[in-house]
Amino acid sequence: MPTRKGSVKLFRLFGITVYLHWAWFLVALWAINYRTHVYTSPVWNAAEYLSLFAIVLMHEFGHQLACRSVGGQTHDIVLWPLGGVAYVTPPQRPGATLWSIAAGPLVNVILIPVTAAMVMMSSRLGWYDTNADAYDLVHNIWYINLGLLIFNMMPVFPLDGGQILRSLLWFVFGRANSLLVASIIGFLGVAGFVLLAIWMQSLWLGALCVFIALNCWNGFKQAQALIKVSKAPRRDGFRCPECKTPPPMGNFWRCSKCGQPFDTFESHAICPHCSTQYAATSCPECGALQPITAWESFGQQPQM
Repeated sequence: MPTRKGSVKLFRLFGITVYLHWAWFLVALWAINYRTHVYTSPVWNAAEYLSLFAIVLMHEFGHQLACRSVGGQTHDIVLWPLGGVAYVTPPQRPGATLWSIAAGPLVNVILIPVTAAMVMMSSRLGWYDTNADAYDLVHNIWYINLGLLIFNMMPVFPLDGGQILRSLLWFVFGRANSLLVASIIGFLGVAGFVLLAIWMQSLWLGALCVFIALNCWNGFKQAQALIKVSKAPRRDGFRCPECKTPPPMGNFWRCSKCGQPFDTFESHAICPHCSTQYAATSCPECGALQPITAWESFGQQPQM
């Protein structure tokens, strides 16, 4: 996944920083030159490409603001050649996750009548005869938004459609099994995309297949780890201050410095391999970060 490393900071809005990955400029140059036959001037091609990423940016802000509305944490937005990535941490509940994901495509749904009104206005103003480039631009913006919505709603993890499917399955099968099923379905979707990429001889679609496959694999491994956590015995005397769940016993925490797994409750939040001390401990169930003393004091509250 793209990060702000190697990216240019564009602006900050609603407390959310937007970054542009360096590879965006290379693909933008290629995309603008590739469609020079559509308009009479490359300026219109640039306007079309910028419109595409304006729609993507609004989509990502939909994710961010929806996550914030359910009490989740919002981070950065990174725009890159394959679209945009909104880094969010919604509460680990199916309903909260579902809303955080669904709000992105909902922005595209809202944009359908907006862009349709632009198309109608261009027709009524006679732009087809007086300004054919502007006429084509507003029509292409309508198609771009609709195409992004349809593609993104395909039930292939990690596309929004696949994550929505995972959130719905979460209500029935639980957190771990829903992610496992969504990842497996995602692999099937990747196989279909690979065949389509070969048939269309599309390098862009091939790159997208690699991106989706890697995320499906990461989702599959995460699901296996969650299943392992759910089956592990629980440690007495500690509870997560947020979700009230006792932590599992075992090496389920990984040191960010040396990369070794360890049991943070057994070593008192200190990595036994490199002696790195952690001020906060993450909950494997809800993802909340709290000092280990908060876990202990919460778990040892006196009974009245």
